Amino acid sequence: MRQVAKYSAVAALGVALVVVTGALLTPRDADRAAPVLAVPADPIAAAQLRLEQLPGDWTTWAELGMAYVQRARVTANPADYPLAQRALEKSLEVRPKENAAALTGLGALAAARHDFPTALKQGQAALAVDPYRASAFGVVADALTEIGRYPEAFDTVQRMADLRPDTASFARASYTWELRGDLARATDAMQRALTAAGSLADAAFARYHLGELAYSAGDLDTAAMHFTEGLRLDPAYPPLRIGQARVRIARGDTATGISEYRAVIATVPSPAYAAEFGDVLTANGQGTAGSRQYALARAAWTGSPEPESVLFAADQREPGAVQAARTLYARQPGIAAADALAWALRSAGKPAEALPKADEALRLGTRSALLHYHRGMILFDLDRRDEARASLTTALRLNPHFSVRHAATARTTLAALGGAQ
Repeated sequence: MRQVAKYSAVAALGVALVVVTGALLTPRDADRAAPVLAVPADPIAAAQLRLEQLPGDWTTWAELGMAYVQRARVTANPADYPLAQRALEKSLEVRPKENAAALTGLGALAAARHDFPTALKQGQAALAVDPYRASAFGVVADALTEIGRYPEAFDTVQRMADLRPDTASFARASYTWELRGDLARATDAMQRALTAAGSLADAAFARYHLGELAYSAGDLDTAAMHFTEGLRLDPAYPPLRIGQARVRIARGDTATGISEYRAVIATVPSPAYAAEFGDVLTANGQGTAGSRQYALARAAWTGSPEPESVLFAADQREPGAVQAARTLYARQPGIAAADALAWALRSAGKPAEALPKADEALRLGTRSALLHYHRGMILFDLDRRDEARASLTTALRLNPHFSVRHAATARTTLAALGGAQ
């Protein structure tokens, strides 16, 4: 399963994706012809130029704010967030009422900062002004998903799709099926997102997630094809480069994969990438270099906890992991937070308390190797051997390459339980 932090790094399509029903996936939408892909001008430069000529253009101030949010997602540089805040507030200063564009932008900014209650409030305020703004429905649906209000999220994203069946809607539909364990439908919906793409950025986005879906199913050849095609569209897109690095390492080309990780992290200060790279280095006998990457991740993950930072803290056996996980779960009790809390409790030696949360994390039927691995190790700690064997077998069957750090542990533990390796 893609964690929220990874999914929300995409610039073009908004924040974390949500679960929807099959109504999004109609043959009529599937038959739409593929548009000509456009290479957009730099939206920040274009907005700034326009504002030099028309400083009272509240719409362009809102567009500038959103452009900063989008750039921050691509570069993992939070320095753009204050710039976004100022631009969006300027839009509201010029037009304090009936400004759905700025309210939607503030909702997207809050979501990018993982403040989902605020994102929900701003998205709903935007819809009160403009009940036909599809992007505001996306902000609301994403926020509802992250705080675990799934039925409301499903309804909201369906309304978004009814208004605008485009790449963003199909991408959300894809994540719907992924969360519910139907990877075939998830792939079909993301393929439709690719067909509907109107820009190179949207097409690269869709290619990346098609690659991720294939990788999560252990299909390295298909994953490599999508990552390669995506990089042809956007050679600098960091998620595609990281996806390609994962495939190379899974195929045994470790040196090239490490080089790719190093090149991305040199330009994209993402704590998630640093933590993952630390695992790669440590697993390949470069523990000192791996520790340096862990230190970078630890330093960057400051402020409110998020699922990936909690999982990292639990893996590192950090004493604050459980409290951070409880804080996260109280704020946004979705399946990602449930999984993070389960793993933190297990790392603190509390498997009996962890198991209900591990079960909760799988309540939608998600076919995630990592989630099944977490549950399997918790069951192993509880000496529930048959159930542990089943969960670990499922994890490795879903994707034998699901984690450089944990896949080897899954195999070793499964062998100790008498299961197939």
